[in-house]
Amino acid sequence: MHPPSILLPIQGRMRRISAFRAGVYRDESMNIDPILRSVVAVRSSIPEDAFTAETLGTVREGSGVVIRDNGLVLTIGYLITEAEEVWLTTHDGRVVPAHALAYDQESGFGLVQALGPLNAPAVDLGDAATAKAGDPVVLADGIGEFVEANIVARQEFAGYWEYLLDEAIFTAPAHPSWGGAALIGSDGKLLGIGSLRLQMSDGDEVADINMVVPIDLLPPILDDLLNRGQVNRPPRPWLGAFSAESNGGVVVMSVAEGGPAAQAGLRQGDIISEIRDEEVDGLADFYRKLWSSGPAGAEIPMRILRNGREAWLRIKSADRNSFLKKPQLQ
Repeated sequence: MHPPSILLPIQGRMRRISAFRAGVYRDESMNIDPILRSVVAVRSSIPEDAFTAETLGTVREGSGVVIRDNGLVLTIGYLITEAEEVWLTTHDGRVVPAHALAYDQESGFGLVQALGPLNAPAVDLGDAATAKAGDPVVLADGIGEFVEANIVARQEFAGYWEYLLDEAIFTAPAHPSWGGAALIGSDGKLLGIGSLRLQMSDGDEVADINMVVPIDLLPPILDDLLNRGQVNRPPRPWLGAFSAESNGGVVVMSVAEGGPAAQAGLRQGDIISEIRDEEVDGLADFYRKLWSSGPAGAEIPMRILRNGREAWLRIKSADRNSFLKKPQLQ
């Protein structure tokens, strides 16, 4: 199960581009077939009592990319968070058990270690910082299907689940199986991992696009994820609030049951206007002010508007990971 689609205004004009299923990539300098061997299907099973079971489901399917010859697979983290079983399916149809190694909340990346041979070469990591709007790319999934696309934007993305990327990659046309898919540049190197399907608006025109997490976020944290299962720094404060931006304000859509926001009395429909005596200017600004309040556990004072009346709440934040089941070796 994927997070739902989101309507996203994109800076710049939309490009009309054709989509392709598995076949020959039109750029004759790039042979997509060897790369497809290194993109595997990911299927995970999550306990029914897991914290994310209700929102993300107990059976999750997507893709991942082999990034080391020992069977290390990079995917999108929501596919494997709280997983008790993970299975990888190779391009030739073999099913290989795997172990969920790590999920980095900040980037959104997840790591999986195959427990048997994948017989697939590692894909080289590219330089996402050099990718720009208009560049041709391929978004490939684990069942051998790919979409030939273009980058349509590089810009900030704020997700309703307390998630922020300073410069996400957006591609069009959209791949129908985007979660964990490999974004490949024209040089055959990995530029990012598919995360969401969104809708892009440009005046009266609306088109489906994909949001991709840039690969450049991985190298600085990879050793920590492999050796510690998490990045070696204090976790960010987490509220457990699902919020949306409306006219520059932040509106609470729902709160996680048992989370800090729910315990403090934050409710659906509340409008968050200030945090720590500072005015909130949109969702990204709200997150940055929240995360600059200190590590997880910091108390977060905020002013809200509820049913036309102002009120103050103090929310004792938490470490999001403390609510999640830890991976267990199969």
